[in-house]
Amino acid sequence: MGVQATVVFTDLHGSTAVFESLGNARATGVVTEITTWIAEQCESHGGRVVKMLGDGVLVVFLDARNAVAAVVEMQRIHSKRTTGAASGLQMPMRIGMASGEVEMVGDDCYGDAVNVASRLCDLCGPNQIWASAASLNFVEEASGVTFRTLGPIGIRGRAEPCSVYQIEWRQEEVSDFLTMQGQLDAVYATNEVDALGREIELKWLDKTQRFKSFELPVNIGRVRTVEFVVDDPRVSRTHARLEWRNGSVMIVDMSSYGSWVRFVGAKGADVLLRRQECVLHGKGMLALGGSFSDPSVPTVQFSVL
Repeated sequence: MGVQATVVFTDLHGSTAVFESLGNARATGVVTEITTWIAEQCESHGGRVVKMLGDGVLVVFLDARNAVAAVVEMQRIHSKRTTGAASGLQMPMRIGMASGEVEMVGDDCYGDAVNVASRLCDLCGPNQIWASAASLNFVEEASGVTFRTLGPIGIRGRAEPCSVYQIEWRQEEVSDFLTMQGQLDAVYATNEVDALGREIELKWLDKTQRFKSFELPVNIGRVRTVEFVVDDPRVSRTHARLEWRNGSVMIVDMSSYGSWVRFVGAKGADVLLRRQECVLHGKGMLALGGSFSDPSVPTVQFSVL
């Protein structure tokens, strides 16, 4: 039988760059030290640590107020600790939280709240806390904490959008953004508009597909298991990934031979990505596995809508 609980996901943004800078051994030590501290902080506020996720932690709280107190305190302390770190070694925290019925099975937990909290953690930006409206129903603003409505946000695998708030945890940024949650939920239940408000359209030959922001990440490659298939031998099995990150659509090259990006109307040179990433905006083309100088190279048109 399930229990009503608040689920918290944490993630250290930028950990990949730290591993590249410090090497696996040192970076693993640094990340483990931080995630262990996160787990201890959550436990001290009454949370149950379900599992460690590499550079993240999954925690369940029976009291939403304790969950909010824990994540706010963690953001404040972690932000101060990382302020003086070199830019390439900073790992700001991202936190997603949601409430609902949770089923505990062995050493794991399942339920809609788990899915929502995980996606909100993926979608929010560094140093941010995104929370479902349900997780704030009985929580009052206090100690320099306010809740700013972000509107309805679609969650992959969920039929209806979720009303989401950003917890403003910095004491110097206290504001009056709190909005009546009861009114918002009634609107969101019937509103098909997604607050993230972006889509990306991909075209290759006679195939066109659109992906909403909450459906990202999606993969581009030549195997049938990816979301957008480009069947050409120069294309890697999983060639590139499109991600929604902090309000932008990112392309991350994962290929053997690279990806080239050309923006419509841009005067600069094409962007070459070899295990690198860049922001996609407006309209343009992606050349996969070869440069645009080869007229036979598989070329995907994109439009960020």
